[in-house]
Amino acid sequence: MDKLEASTIKCNILYLTAFTFIETMYNSLSLDMEGRKMKNITIILGDITQVEADAIVNAANTTLLGGGGVDGAIHRAAGPELLAECRTLNGCRTGEAKITKGYRLPAHYVIHTPGPIWQGGADHECELLQSSYLNSLKLADAYGCQTVAFPSISTGVYHFPLEAAAPIALQTIREFLRTSKSVAQVTLVCFDPATKHAYDQSLTELDE
Repeated sequence: MDKLEASTIKCNILYLTAFTFIETMYNSLSLDMEGRKMKNITIILGDITQVEADAIVNAANTTLLGGGGVDGAIHRAAGPELLAECRTLNGCRTGEAKITKGYRLPAHYVIHTPGPIWQGGADHECELLQSSYLNSLKLADAYGCQTVAFPSISTGVYHFPLEAAAPIALQTIREFLRTSKSVAQVTLVCFDPATKHAYDQSLTELDE
């Protein structure tokens, strides 16, 4: 077996690991959710910094001090006060979440969560992505937020495959909404049409 064949086999195994995790999440669906049909989850194409919600989620890095993509856009829109508060938080581990005020944003709060960097699927990326969504929702619930908006965490410069990330996000949100005390409406804000298509497709598959 040459190096190319070995590399191809390894890649296939890692993708299988990721999609086995997703399949397990699908199979965990409770029958009492079938009637809700994702009515409290909305997928839109737009700019998350313009969304009016109790909280928006920032796909941050572990320093919480700003960066590129949606992270940089949120910091620019919120103003320097956001960075000043983030400096007091001492960073955040991948998959965990911390909250700040929204400052100049329409949202009351910003929930910061560092998503995982895709390493091929064998470094617990799926579990960490699920944790990013779940811990963000738990924090929003604890602060009495009724409406929450998410970007597509980790699918930009962190290269998490969209076809794997979308069902993890939707299933995690769906399961959380079954028992949430405050959070009632979640919006997934997609930056481009390809991302929205992936989430729309995943939503359709969940509802089948």
